Amino acid sequence: MLKCASVYTCEVDDPEVALSEIKAQLEQKITLNKHSVGIVMCHPEFIASGIVKYVCEHLPFDLAGVTTPSQAVNDEIGELLLTIFVMTSDDIVFKTGVTGELGNDVDGSVKTAYENATAGTVEAAKAPELALIFPPFGHHAGDEYIRAWEKILPGTPVFGTLATDDTVTLTESETIYNGQNHKAAIPFVLCYGNIQPRFMIATFPGDIAMSSKAEITKAKGNCVYEINHEIAVKYFEKIGIAGISALTPFLFDLLKREDYDGVPVIRLLASFTGDGAAIFSGEVDEGSTFTFLKWNIDTMLSATRQKVEEINEEPDVNGALFFPCGGRRGALLAINKPLLELATIKETINQEIPFMAGCAGGEICPTSVRNGIPTNRFHNYSIVILIV
Repeated sequence: MLKCASVYTCEVDDPEVALSEIKAQLEQKITLNKHSVGIVMCHPEFIASGIVKYVCEHLPFDLAGVTTPSQAVNDEIGELLLTIFVMTSDDIVFKTGVTGELGNDVDGSVKTAYENATAGTVEAAKAPELALIFPPFGHHAGDEYIRAWEKILPGTPVFGTLATDDTVTLTESETIYNGQNHKAAIPFVLCYGNIQPRFMIATFPGDIAMSSKAEITKAKGNCVYEINHEIAVKYFEKIGIAGISALTPFLFDLLKREDYDGVPVIRLLASFTGDGAAIFSGEVDEGSTFTFLKWNIDTMLSATRQKVEEINEEPDVNGALFFPCGGRRGALLAINKPLLELATIKETINQEIPFMAGCAGGEICPTSVRNGIPTNRFHNYSIVILIV
């Protein structure tokens, strides 16, 4: 059986006060069983002040996670927070670890870290029921992180968030493992046993802005050279959004992928190269088609509320993790309500369900699980949800 709890502190100056607050909440909310682990999220200030290091080093379980600008748990919501989602069980085993600083060989770094985490254990001979990963922002495309884990754990659902922060350049974003902060490493948690993960995704529910879909006619990785056989930047200039592309969610049908399950994913158009190619935040295949969406905050919040209401109706929910894209927070920031989506989650969820929510620098979640095989995907402008 799995038990969960969410705890927090707002104390950013005194490590002992922060630790005592978290320990008091843990004592009140949960009794730790044989195996325990924590997912940690915090504002970068908690790293700078040494709070996250002190708290993690004095808790009796491993912790993995990321920085984020905004968070919510059952008892609190805010920006200057440190939150922890605790999972504990007698029969579910958690193996944790962190890669070295990533270079070009992401596959090798992940494989080495996985082998170190499971060496000499019975779990080394079997696949986990769930992999939670927390990659850094800006070092590699999110799809590359997913592929690296799928190579060593085929058939395992992969869920997680990239690090982010509240700066324009995201230069303060870091990943966290047992109190140590990293600019370019991937902490992870592997879950073995009867955990039964379930997944939900709410992509950006904007209004379709194109009467017909466009086709990617030349691309490699996350670089798109031609759209409808036209240089990418020329295409975007023609439809009038080249200058505001970073604010536009692009909805892609990944038609050329063998495992495409019919669920579109959203991509962020990050920039253009000198020769007019478009750089997206995730990989886009030749032959894929897309449209773009107009922001609609009301429908975004309505979709989030609907997903939370569905969770309230789910049987056997021990806890939930929510990772909404930081781009959604940016849209809310424009109307001076950056916490509105997190508040929607907090106000709607059944308070008997422990949860943690934190903004993501990119979201990792299966779009479906068919015949036991997950379709792991990297998302933008979406909210991804794990139910355990």
